[in-house]
Amino acid sequence: MEWFSAEGYWLSRLVFQRGLALLYVVAFVAAARQFRPLIGARGMLPVPRFTARVPFRRAPSLFQVRYSDRLFAAVAWGGAVVAAAVAGGAADAVPLWAAMLLWAVLWLLYLSIVNVGQVWYSFGWESLLLEAGFLAIFLGNDTVGPPVLVLFLLRWLLFRVEFGAGLIKMRGDRCWRNLTCLYYHHETQPMPGPLSWFFHHLPRPLHRVEAAANHVAQLGLPVLLFTPQPVATWAAAAIVVTQLWLVLSGNFAWLNWITILIALTAVDGRLVADLTPLPGPPESGGTPAWFTVAVFAVTALVLALSWWPARNLLSRRQRMNASFNSLHLVNTYGAFGSITRVRHEIVVEGTADPRPTGASRWREYGFRGKPGDPRRLPRQFAPYHLRLDWLMWFAALSPAYAERWFGAFLTRLLDGDRDTLRLLGHNPFPDRPPGSVRARLFRYEFTDRAELRRTRAWWRREFVREYAPPVTAAERGPAGLSP
Repeated sequence: MEWFSAEGYWLSRLVFQRGLALLYVVAFVAAARQFRPLIGARGMLPVPRFTARVPFRRAPSLFQVRYSDRLFAAVAWGGAVVAAAVAGGAADAVPLWAAMLLWAVLWLLYLSIVNVGQVWYSFGWESLLLEAGFLAIFLGNDTVGPPVLVLFLLRWLLFRVEFGAGLIKMRGDRCWRNLTCLYYHHETQPMPGPLSWFFHHLPRPLHRVEAAANHVAQLGLPVLLFTPQPVATWAAAAIVVTQLWLVLSGNFAWLNWITILIALTAVDGRLVADLTPLPGPPESGGTPAWFTVAVFAVTALVLALSWWPARNLLSRRQRMNASFNSLHLVNTYGAFGSITRVRHEIVVEGTADPRPTGASRWREYGFRGKPGDPRRLPRQFAPYHLRLDWLMWFAALSPAYAERWFGAFLTRLLDGDRDTLRLLGHNPFPDRPPGSVRARLFRYEFTDRAELRRTRAWWRREFVREYAPPVTAAERGPAGLSP
């Protein structure tokens, strides 16, 4: 079957697979460095407590069989090592079956983490990494040409990512329809980056152009992915440009980078080869019959599972970032169906006084990514994902987002828990834990240019209300608060 392989897409496959492996490295390293205080055996939402109440069929994971912090660390760091080897070319240096096994191991290990990660792993880019990683298993290596069917499934995935995000916006907040959402978004997004202040202060007519261009990118360009070349290539290239704009304007973990990689699979490598001095494709042998059968089988599976995401796209009650199966094989995506107009931030403070009074001196904890000190320029962390910082943004929107873990977080600050403190950027109590901790809610706004020059502050903030009353060591008791 000559149509089965698309030899001209070998370069697209190469870039996609190597880039995807690097994102796996980032994801596994982030899991290894953050899991103990979040979901470890003594974490805020411990895995053993989760697996005791959630059956395997609802959350398949290696950790349903056995859990220990040591085992989780081995899985996370082991996944990072395998992913680094694949990024270095290991999957192209071994037989086809072995390459597929390497990709399957990465998918299985990360699935095991996501399915026990609870609220800390509830973001759309987790499912997107798993879905793209699953398709990468069947994309082959240098020994075979890229299968046309899998390339089609990757375009279908990109279509759902972009078109789903476009529809959720048009059906959601009115500001997307009148092109005013970008008046607020750069300031109120979950984790601004170092250029967000500058994006926010762009002229308002340009913000309207941004919003209109977003609709074109998410509702128009995805349709062109299924047209003949070179139209599909130019549509994919335009999507890449819009994603790079998002990379510059904020921190969205690896969402933008993985979208870029998926878009590159729609680029015809022959067009790139004509414009660059790159060498030609590697010589590949015939496609094994068993591989052909496997590709047909996975294509049928994905198309069958696509019924639920496709129906969701057409629904007036469209769901955003949802999985319809516990393996995260075919999912629905979307982002920012509504835009917050006001930015609230939770400021966590501690005092040495075990029984604080009006005269107590409160000192502020600093986070790595979320806004805190008004004079600190927001930093770039993506594609690395700071899970606690992101959840603090949701917690500021409503205490309901934090009711399961925020009390445990404050307790660990009272305990001076080293793993929890490693998640933070600044600990105002380096010598001994505080006697009391509290949380207060502030409104944050970007300063204007004149104020920035005068005060050197990127933010101005105003106290709104108490978020969590002081918790003291005496109230906590010797055993500590239950998480």
